[in-house]
Amino acid sequence: MKTIFCFLLLTVFSVATMAQINFSGNWKINTSKSTFNAEFSMAPSEVIITQSDSILTIERHSSFQGESLTFTDKIYLDGKESINAGWMDSKKKSVAAWSEDKASLKISTKIPMDGGDEISLTEAYLFDGGMLKIITTSSSSWGESSETYLFDKQ
Repeated sequence: MKTIFCFLLLTVFSVATMAQINFSGNWKINTSKSTFNAEFSMAPSEVIITQSDSILTIERHSSFQGESLTFTDKIYLDGKESINAGWMDSKKKSVAAWSEDKASLKISTKIPMDGGDEISLTEAYLFDGGMLKIITTSSSSWGESSETYLFDKQ
């Protein structure tokens, strides 16, 4: 009986530590709590996330010069490279990695540019007081930038 109890306890503990956060939902940006780049921001006004065991789908709604834009990425959650549409018909390559405690997800993306240069983008997804928090850092030949977006669930 002790052996069965220990086995069940170990199984429950193993499943609990392997469980990952689920970011699914419709999220609207909270501009008063977010931190934007002073010169130019790529902050989406809304993100719609659906998550399965193996794929995170992120639909970003933004506007640029009065035009509404929607970008959708499908990211593999098992560490395999994901390829999605990038700038001007390019293909951007992303790899996702869970933190050790499975409480945050880091997505590292490379976006090719004309002339052989590329943009390196890192996004960290986590929860902060019930809000979705996305911390972005990017670097390219133009320089480095970072922003922190906080979203309220709709």
